[in-house]
Amino acid sequence: MGDETQRTTVGPLPSGIGQQSPATPKALTRAVWLLWGLSLVALVGHAVTGWAPALGDLVAVDGLTVLMWTVVTFFSGIVHSYSRRYMAGSAHQTRFFVAVFGFTVVVMALVAANHVALFGLLWLAMGLVMAQLIGVISGWKQAGAAAAVARKYFLASSALLGVALAALWWATGETTVSGIGAASDTLGGPMWLVAAGALVLAAMIQSALIPFQGWLLSSMTAPTPASALMHAGFVNAGGVLLTRFAPVITVDSGLMLVIVGVGAASALGGKLLKMVQTDVKSKLGCSTVGQMGFMIMQAGLGFFGAAITHLILHGCYKAYQFLSAGDGVEHNSPTGEIGMRESLGGIAVTLLTALAGGLLFAALTGKGAKVDSGLLLTFFVVFTTLHAARNAVTHTELPPRARYGAVPLVFFPALVIYAMVYETISELLSVSTATTELTLLHVAVAVFFVGVYLAIETGVHRHSRRLYVALLNASQPPTDTLVTDTGEYNEY
Repeated sequence: MGDETQRTTVGPLPSGIGQQSPATPKALTRAVWLLWGLSLVALVGHAVTGWAPALGDLVAVDGLTVLMWTVVTFFSGIVHSYSRRYMAGSAHQTRFFVAVFGFTVVVMALVAANHVALFGLLWLAMGLVMAQLIGVISGWKQAGAAAAVARKYFLASSALLGVALAALWWATGETTVSGIGAASDTLGGPMWLVAAGALVLAAMIQSALIPFQGWLLSSMTAPTPASALMHAGFVNAGGVLLTRFAPVITVDSGLMLVIVGVGAASALGGKLLKMVQTDVKSKLGCSTVGQMGFMIMQAGLGFFGAAITHLILHGCYKAYQFLSAGDGVEHNSPTGEIGMRESLGGIAVTLLTALAGGLLFAALTGKGAKVDSGLLLTFFVVFTTLHAARNAVTHTELPPRARYGAVPLVFFPALVIYAMVYETISELLSVSTATTELTLLHVAVAVFFVGVYLAIETGVHRHSRRLYVALLNASQPPTDTLVTDTGEYNEY
């Protein structure tokens, strides 16, 4: 591109673009921030007065509803505001904003829906709107192909949810989510197994857990703000679904253990897939696969408040990561140093920090003080928080030795914040914790998880070319969604 055709991307929007922009983006941005303000009032009202209105059997507002209203509208407001510049001048600007706002409204309705038919229809609508956002740039064949891939996955998820809801209605005679939860004591047998299995599969597809990560890794054609909304909001639907139907999936501890295993597989698989990615958005996509695995694991342990906490905090982090991805590409350059080089002293500091963190989390939340699934929850919370703290410190300019001292300074405040948010959210939710007995299988999952994680961290997996090829193949989206020539993309 010649100098004469370049335009500044910093500062106020050029006056020409501002004058030509349609009124819709501005109006919808104001509307979504208004919805956030009203949602915040509803959240405070529920917390203080117990405000929980209902509309017959169709709608029932509870703590999860008002919490997700507040979170979803907040993320959506950020995406709307960011997109005012990002989409300025695009021929698809109005279509994009209508889709993002429509997605927000659908999700708000979904978390309030009580009738199973309404819940199922809104679940389907949520997926279809997200598929539209993935392919919002009309005429771009790769975007259209990616939207088609996502649509197939979301239709499958909706079909599975339909099977689950029909089976639950058949088993309980109830047509509302709350009614099914109240009748959960009567569940069991083949019909329950069909319903619970379909619920878990629907959640896995929507949250892009392995082996259903294909739609997420194919969605890189979506505009970056849409990707932020997808990774910060849409993929969390699996955790919300399991929380909403917690009385159904907690009927049998064996199913809960399966959910833990499924989550652990995705947590490890996402990290492995991330290691072979070469572009920023794909790395973030694989990271989301792993983080959703952690979220599902927490639900499988019976701590649904922890799962909701994780999806909220991950949403904040991932939205920031996507919206600032371009800045990272611009300012970061390769260096000869990879990560934090381990020494015996560094390992000792890490282990002592983790032990102290476990004791702190147990003291703040009461989890981990007994030999039950709470001990495993504490382990995974400390593990993930410490890993995040190490990653944050690794990317600083501190000397290697100073980084080990900096990790606890980042880790402990982060753990305290996590514990406080977890306790607050648990108080809001009407779902009680379903602590399960700690079995040898739980211990085996934890040991296997740590073993594979340490192997990844120490680079053992890099010695296997076969593994590298397998990971590369597993992370490749369908060929018709790949952009191999930058000339194929020109939304203007």
